[in-house]
Amino acid sequence: MQDIADIIEGCCQWKRSSQEALYRQFFGYAMAICLRYASNKDEAIEILNDGFLKIFNHIQSYDTSRPFKSWLSKIMANTAIDHLRSKKKISFSEDITQAYDLGVSDDKALDKLAYEELLQLVQDLPPAYKTVFNLYVMEGFQHQEIADLLGISEGTSKSNLFKAKRILKTKIEELTSQNNDAGKIGATMQK
Repeated sequence: MQDIADIIEGCCQWKRSSQEALYRQFFGYAMAICLRYASNKDEAIEILNDGFLKIFNHIQSYDTSRPFKSWLSKIMANTAIDHLRSKKKISFSEDITQAYDLGVSDDKALDKLAYEELLQLVQDLPPAYKTVFNLYVMEGFQHQEIADLLGISEGTSKSNLFKAKRILKTKIEELTSQNNDAGKIGATMQK
């Protein structure tokens, strides 16, 4: 694997081999970010390619004293948000002044879900909820940062996160209940 500093330097010089190396090295990581915001794989690939184009066009502005992955993830998340805005897929719900944490009642419920199942649940969220959820939970943004980034109030960010968590909690409980029922049926049939 080529050294990241050498790859970045090559990208700054517009070397196609360096751009390809960067793309290949970070494809999986970037794709995971894009899939969290996209409705499907094709949309995620479109976001990913737009994101890499932004990276190649602005790589000179990358601060080499900071981790490259965090810079890349911010660009991918911002590209996803721009994509959703351009497609008019984001519509935020009303502002609330207080949001409540919704934990899943069964702490082991998340352990029972495969990554793909969890990713699908997040992808199925309404676009505004999915965007705020990803920015807050996955990217580590604070509500004020999300509000500034999306042009909404901090309360709206909190409201959308609350509603996203509520939907996810319900869906996770449904899935784990179905999986438990299927396990019980399978155990009964083996007897």
